[in-house]
Amino acid sequence: MARAVGIDLGTTNSCVSVLEGGEATVIANAEGARTTPSIVAFAKNGEVLVGEVAKRQSVTNVDRTIRSVKRHMGTDWSIDIDGKKYTSQEISARVLQKLKRDAESYLGETVTDAVITVPAYFNDAQRQATKEAGEIAGLNVLRIINEPTAAALAYGLDKADQEQTILVFDLGGGTFDVSLLEIGDGVVEVKATNGDNHLGGDDWDQALVDFLVQNFGSQNGIDLTKDKMAMQRIREAAEKAKIELSSSQSASINLPYITVDAEKNPLFMDETITRAQFQQLTGALLDRCKKPFQAVLKDAGIPISKIQSVVLVGGSTRMPAVVDLVKELTGGKEPNKGVNPDEVVAVGASLQAGVLKGE
Repeated sequence: MARAVGIDLGTTNSCVSVLEGGEATVIANAEGARTTPSIVAFAKNGEVLVGEVAKRQSVTNVDRTIRSVKRHMGTDWSIDIDGKKYTSQEISARVLQKLKRDAESYLGETVTDAVITVPAYFNDAQRQATKEAGEIAGLNVLRIINEPTAAALAYGLDKADQEQTILVFDLGGGTFDVSLLEIGDGVVEVKATNGDNHLGGDDWDQALVDFLVQNFGSQNGIDLTKDKMAMQRIREAAEKAKIELSSSQSASINLPYITVDAEKNPLFMDETITRAQFQQLTGALLDRCKKPFQAVLKDAGIPISKIQSVVLVGGSTRMPAVVDLVKELTGGKEPNKGVNPDEVVAVGASLQAGVLKGE
């Protein structure tokens, strides 16, 4: 019997998981990573690049690189590349195809059945478009389920004896969603959802990029924003530093030969950023998480004291400042830990796939 996989088709990154002996296993891609950038690029030579390879050339091949296509799902958006039109479904299907291929090479068998997740606020058109993307990729989409629901399933919160209220705080690469769920008798209901469609980890990267470029400019009188190769390197270094600052108090950014001065002498970028500095640069971004949180409680008519469990979703929730904010907002509740925040949705989707396949 063919295996069913669970897929988190994200705005910035995607992830695929499968049940093995009743346990969810997150499948590493061909590059060895457990998440895949949701980026598709059309190289000049006609090759279609997906994932990390597409991301690495995204700044230098900007017009032919498509990121965050999820924002266009369910609309009539399309892109023209070399005289051929591609819809959002077709671009998303490229990402799904890669996840399918990577799952097949891991399992050593064909993968056809999948459960794919979507944000709780997705309307019918957006859900239908997601299903179509799966079909274009050669998948039989068993079910489309809500991301916060999948996150709750990953923690087995649907198995609890008594009814409970769960807060899901999802800060991804490009989007922020906060949802309140009620679970009882194994049924998960989304009571309210809110968020910011243009707030995510990418903005934290950007804040650091802006700071580095500005500093370099004032020290050397050179504007690096015009130099695509330099910007690609700075962007990659900023993301790396951000991730490092979640576990250390400082990170160094060291980019040799970033550019040359008027006399053609090579210039280097060498900066050390402390966690405190980084938190100061990104404080305004953190503040933007508060309003949607307040709105969700108001819409659901549920007081903070009624929240039994808090689930963090999205790699950006690894940042200490974000964890602290969630604790502060929920009156000191410790979030559930144990499942990687960037994998929790895919894990929940694979558990649902297993149930549907009777595994």
